[in-house]
Amino acid sequence: MCGRTSCHLPRDALTRACAYRDRQGQPRLPEWRDPDRYRPSYNKSPQSDSPVLLSRLHFEKGADSSERIIAPMRWGLVPSWFKEDDPSKLQFNTSNCRSDTIMEKRSFKVPLGKGRRCVVLADGFYEWQRCQNTSHRQPYFIYFPQIKTEKSSSIGAASSPEDWEKVWDNWRLLTMAGIFDCWEPPQGGDCLYSYTIITVDSCKGLNDIHHRMPAILDGEEAVSKWLDFGEVSTQEALKLIQTSENITFHPVSTVVNNSRNNTPECLAPVGLEVKKESKASGSSQKMLQWLATKSPKKEDPKTPQKAEPDVPQWSSQFLRKSPFPTKRGGAGCLERWLKQEKEEEPVAKRPHNQ
Repeated sequence: MCGRTSCHLPRDALTRACAYRDRQGQPRLPEWRDPDRYRPSYNKSPQSDSPVLLSRLHFEKGADSSERIIAPMRWGLVPSWFKEDDPSKLQFNTSNCRSDTIMEKRSFKVPLGKGRRCVVLADGFYEWQRCQNTSHRQPYFIYFPQIKTEKSSSIGAASSPEDWEKVWDNWRLLTMAGIFDCWEPPQGGDCLYSYTIITVDSCKGLNDIHHRMPAILDGEEAVSKWLDFGEVSTQEALKLIQTSENITFHPVSTVVNNSRNNTPECLAPVGLEVKKESKASGSSQKMLQWLATKSPKKEDPKTPQKAEPDVPQWSSQFLRKSPFPTKRGGAGCLERWLKQEKEEEPVAKRPHNQ
């Protein structure tokens, strides 16, 4: 299952992180629909708005179905046939949709048959492991493994093929398969767009945390096929819904348990002993640098940043086999380090307007 995510990138950075190539192979950035509804957050829960990718053809007749739109949508699908005047009166949970029953339940089968497929964007998602012989539940942050790259000096520019490859060279967003629908209030008013995240059996690496996980679309080809309902049939698209082993994770503070908490501490690693002289691994170093430079929270740009040797080390494959209450000291140190983050520098003008 998936009941909490993080998507904290500012809107401009999120747009660049979703760079793609259209059917003709031309580099594109997705355009926004209702951009003012997007609210970056380290701690998104159902019924809040989250950004999703979908085909332009859903909004513009005759559009190229390979072109993409980013739209904030309500998490928790409200079926188009729902007759009540208030979405909150829906009597069943639609934040997730099981892959094995997707064609059995009307709430999901109908929009899927209409090609209403979307890709839910997130830094990663949270899951809670039930600890043996105790009431404690240890939260984990789960995401794509990250590859360290040299930061581009021309980030945001795409005047040449070489520059285009550098439009986004930072955190790789987690891309989860979803279904959306459009509900019109019986008494009239604006349409409500909402979505559900498709879930599958967990991969071996996550089984000790939870038995279900989101259906992850790993790579541009999978994302493209899932979105392009104009060219890819439902039957073909459903072949993409499968368990992925390309995932990594680390334990985080229980501060994430309260959905009102929206700070970098929500996804900062905790619970490991670290040696100050140890150098962070590639994936952990990538994440910590990303938190320090891509947070929507603005700090004094003159504040010095800690040197790399002071960055805590952690292992993404750590699982707490012998449960005990999480110590928050490590998270506190990392949070103090994160508070020294620099304000993100202005980026070059993008080739497409939002």
